[in-house]
Amino acid sequence: MPKKSCRVEWIFTPGDVARIRFAFSPIWELVASLRALRDPAGHSLHLPWVRAVRPRLDGAELAELFALVPLRGYLVDFLTPTPQTPIPDFAADLDRVRRTPPARAAEEAGWVTGSDPRVIERFRADPEAGVARVADTLERYWEAAFAEFWPRIYGLLEADVLRRSRQLAVGGARELFTDLHPSVRWRGDRLSVTRSWDYSEPIGGDGLVLVPTAFYWPDTAVMVEPYQPMLLYPATGVGTLWTSGPPPAPGALAALLGRTRAQILTALADPATTTALARRMELTPGAVSQHLTVLADGGLVTRRRLGREVVYRRTPVGDSLTCVS
Repeated sequence: MPKKSCRVEWIFTPGDVARIRFAFSPIWELVASLRALRDPAGHSLHLPWVRAVRPRLDGAELAELFALVPLRGYLVDFLTPTPQTPIPDFAADLDRVRRTPPARAAEEAGWVTGSDPRVIERFRADPEAGVARVADTLERYWEAAFAEFWPRIYGLLEADVLRRSRQLAVGGARELFTDLHPSVRWRGDRLSVTRSWDYSEPIGGDGLVLVPTAFYWPDTAVMVEPYQPMLLYPATGVGTLWTSGPPPAPGALAALLGRTRAQILTALADPATTTALARRMELTPGAVSQHLTVLADGGLVTRRRLGREVVYRRTPVGDSLTCVS
């Protein structure tokens, strides 16, 4: 007999589709990075980051985190709560980890396989103290190995959210999920994700949160009750994450506009905010804003408010300049 295909399936009403939202999570990236740190060969895209941070972590006590986040299979959900806001905030994420009910933490730790059982049992013997320990370790790990690099990761994830949000607005759920990941399929009123276990329930409540990831690439992850439904998917462009510096400016375009403005226009292949561009270009937001104003006045970019942010994108004229330069 052929092997039964397992999947997580959410059933949507029209109202549920309207409640699809995007967010991204610094703590998700931090926790997922533990696997890259332990197995660089299996996460070769992140080798530049691994080489940069490993010397800083000599003597760091990460054994308990490594046990709760094994190289493969299930990692404890309480370390990676579903993002509650589109504005990423590591301190808020960490506070949610600290407030995990001890009984839930102990139960989830018991589902982990492939780790040192002595470390897991120590955690489960006193989960309240265990949660406090791993939260403190996550905070130290963030400061030593991740905070410096978060702006770069933020820019990549923000660009993906802007592109996918536009895709959802223009083509609806069917177009959005067509190329999200090979394991993800939209069928009428149902979204299914291939997994090693079965689940099928109405989405209900506050809807589905879609979360792009750099460090969990190229896989997907899901969260279901008692957490808000969430689908983690690989962000577009992860292969460029550790490319140094701003994008190169073609010579003719740089001669026409000036090197920095040409680089900004080239970087707007996908829509971006002033903040994201500043991080990528290694400029101040004020300087980027001035250049964007000149480009907008010249008809090369256009601006649009999206929530609290102003998003810039190239106009057809801007596209034509970057194509021929």
